Amino acid sequence: MTHRAVVMGILNRTPDSFFDAGRYCDLDAFLGRADALVGEGADVLDVGGVRAGPGPEVSEAEELDRVVPAVEALQARFDVPLSCDTWRASVARAAYAAGAVVGNDISGFADPDYLPAAAEAGAAVVATHIRLGPRIADPDPRYDDLVETVCTFLADRAAAAVAAGIPRSRIMVDAGLDLGKTAAQSLELLRASDRLADLGHVVFLSASNKPFLGELLGRPVDARREASHAAHALGIGLGCRVVRAHDVRSARRVSDVMAAILEARADEPVRRGYGSDP
Repeated sequence: MTHRAVVMGILNRTPDSFFDAGRYCDLDAFLGRADALVGEGADVLDVGGVRAGPGPEVSEAEELDRVVPAVEALQARFDVPLSCDTWRASVARAAYAAGAVVGNDISGFADPDYLPAAAEAGAAVVATHIRLGPRIADPDPRYDDLVETVCTFLADRAAAAVAAGIPRSRIMVDAGLDLGKTAAQSLELLRASDRLADLGHVVFLSASNKPFLGELLGRPVDARREASHAAHALGIGLGCRVVRAHDVRSARRVSDVMAAILEARADEPVRRGYGSDP
């Protein structure tokens, strides 16, 4: 068994992205950013056209216009698997037709057509826990048993994916850090990543530069790099095998070094080159 975590590079075509504030919304800028992420060692590229948090309404047509040309351009340009970050089945289906092979859905498959679309395309999916839903403010989330609630939800969503015809090997689970969770709740769930791994699916970690890390440090979004590294290292150590990251180069190094630590044997020499640039 390998402990090397796959690194998924984040590519947003959203004018109100919490991290880059629309810097890569223009397609040329977007493709330039993709070039950089692939050069830094991204194993997968994740394309999103709508931010997860509250904001101006984005129609289905607008999301399609942002996502589909981007996926088509990436498919033509790189030999890297592509993911579509959407909760709309129609957008996922169009992205699959354009070349995407993963549906990253933060809604927990709320759209009843989402899983059938993925099954028809032979795509992998990410089941994410969220309390209320995408784009809905949730300032005071409360749980009787946070970890148990999240694990039960994800087990149910994974079972629904299996029932829709998606093999277990193509189902990932994500605790949904910051999605209907306080900073303290997100930290508790990160610490419980091994409980998610016990569900028997690949554990997907999306912690990069998120507000819970900013609240922990009292730092703005452009000063959460080290906190993101720490979250990635802890998550990998507890069983996360996909890390979704803005800073791919550093996430790649963290992933490779954690693999070296977790796989090291006292009777074998340490393999050199972990964490080196691609």
